[in-house]
Amino acid sequence: MSQVYFVRHGQASFGTDNYDQLSPMGHQQSVLLGEYFRQRNMQFDHILLGDMVRHRETAEGICSGMQIDTDGFEVRPELNEFDFHSILQAFLVQFPEQALPEKPAVADFFKRLRKGIILWSRGELEGNLPETWVEFEERMLRVRNDIMQQCIGKKVLAVSSGGAIAMLVRQLLQAPSETMVELNLQTRNTALIHCVFNPRSMRLSSFNNIPHLDNEANQHLISYA
Repeated sequence: MSQVYFVRHGQASFGTDNYDQLSPMGHQQSVLLGEYFRQRNMQFDHILLGDMVRHRETAEGICSGMQIDTDGFEVRPELNEFDFHSILQAFLVQFPEQALPEKPAVADFFKRLRKGIILWSRGELEGNLPETWVEFEERMLRVRNDIMQQCIGKKVLAVSSGGAIAMLVRQLLQAPSETMVELNLQTRNTALIHCVFNPRSMRLSSFNNIPHLDNEANQHLISYA
């Protein structure tokens, strides 16, 4: 069976000067996922990842847990996250009355980001953005088609980000653009999104599973950042 496991990166360093690195919790989540794979004798023919630091650190943690080498990663920039910093900034410029409070909570950021993404998807967000919604759609379609054509009969692991995975799932479900936003905001760190495929199509089998964390000992490691 041809199958691919998309994995959202481990918890990143939200609220620090450099978001694009795993937090200590993110490293732990990644190793635990690798241990889960090893305990079930799961092996992958290909490991793909975006070119972000948090993607590589997650893949390295998984390999550590699996007790395998980290050589042979295939870097695919199409798996990168969309630039949510630019989306949020453009939204705040366009709607200054939505300015963040002096001491914003995480919910303050996500509330405004959600509105910005919806406007972006409709082509109504102003500003010089690094990527259009259509370009985002196209790159996720491109990497999906490459997996379908080049990995027949293989088991693939693809480390990516919440927004990119949400876009891919939205496409598989042929759902409205708003669905991507809802999926993005609920995708957990190091969650598994399992798909099966052939050269003609890819189908969603399961979404947002965290079997390596879904127990009493690891409940405190479930995160969304």
